[in-house]
Parts: sequence; structure tokens; C-alpha cells
Amino acid sequence: MDCLEVEKEALLKFKQGLTDPSGRLSSWVGEDCCKRRGVSCYNRTGCVIKLKLGNPFPNSLEGDGTVSELGGEINPSLLNLKYLNYLDLSMNNFEGMEIPKFIRSLGKLRYLNLSGASFDGIIPKNIANLSNLRYLDLNTYFIETNKNSLEWLSGLSSLKYLNLGGIDLSKAAAYWLQTVNTLHSLLELHMPNC
Repeated sequence: MDCLEVEKEALLKFKQGLTDPSGRLSSWVGEDCCKRRGVSCYNRTGCVIKLKLGNPFPNSLEGDGTVSELGGEINPSLLNLKYLNYLDLSMNNFEGMEIPKFIRSLGKLRYLNLSGASFDGIIPKNIANLSNLRYLDLNTYFIETNKNSLEWLSGLSSLKYLNLGGIDLSKAAAYWLQTVNTLHSLLELHMPNC
């Protein structure tokens, strides 16, 4: 089943905001966006549920010498993907842009991976709005060290996997353990080099 027209337009706007030097998104043409690389849809409705756009070749060049990293801007048109529950932008290069504030409104997200994607700024507190999130990986997503708090973490009550590797948590030094202990569903915690 083909995806909905509004979602087709949302993906087109999202693609237009990205830089794609190696043409990883060259399959993003034609009517059926459910057949595009990195896009998965729910079979019955055609709604986009998954964007798996992590860089498959981190720290390497393609055969012609181009990098395989996506970059550019993350367009808020993603908000039109009403059933998106999986977003992987890991190991790309967003050159120090902050995590977009609109991500808090992707309320169906269960999986979010921004690891190694060269974001900057502090982790936005409004990420706590993603109450359905089960998997969150922010491992070394920063270009520069920023002192982060963990006030937002207690809002993620469904979290089963959390990776905060390489994040400066000095603002949370006095209370990080108490905060993590509020996550009763948490099964796996990674905090190397925090």
C-alpha cells in the first residue's frame, strides 16, 4: 500500500532540508514512499512508522571519496508523520545544530537514536514529552561539551534502554542516581565517559 499524500509531502520536505553527498536518499522518488530506502510503513494503512537513516558507513568515505553522512536541517514536516514510532539519525553530521524542539511533539516515538550525529547544545528538557519512548541513545552526540541536567529524564517512564555516553552530566552529579531510579522500566543503562 502506498503512503498517504500528506506523508509523501512531509518526506519530500524533510529530504529537501538534508544534505546527502553520497546520494543515500536517491531512492526517494516516485509515488510509493513506503519503498524508499530507510522508510517503513504499516502494511494496513500505508502510514510511515519508521525512518531508519543512521549512517551505515560511519567514519569512512564512499568509493568515490564522498562521505556518506546526512546533514543539513531537520524539517518540522516530520510532525506530519503522525504514526512515526522509530527515528534513527545516528552517525550522521548535523554540524552542531541543536536537537530540534519539535521532536517533543513526535508523541508516538518509541525509538530515538541520535548517537554520534554531531548535535550541539544541551539536551532539551522537553524531550520528556516523549512518554512512549522505550529506547533513547544520545551517546557522544555533542560536538562540544555542554553541562547537562537530567530533569527531563523522569518524564520518560517507559524507557527500557538509555545511553548517555560521553555527555557531561556534572549538573546532575548530586541527583543522577535518584533520577535514574525513577525509571522503573529501565533494563539497560550506558553512561561511559560521562
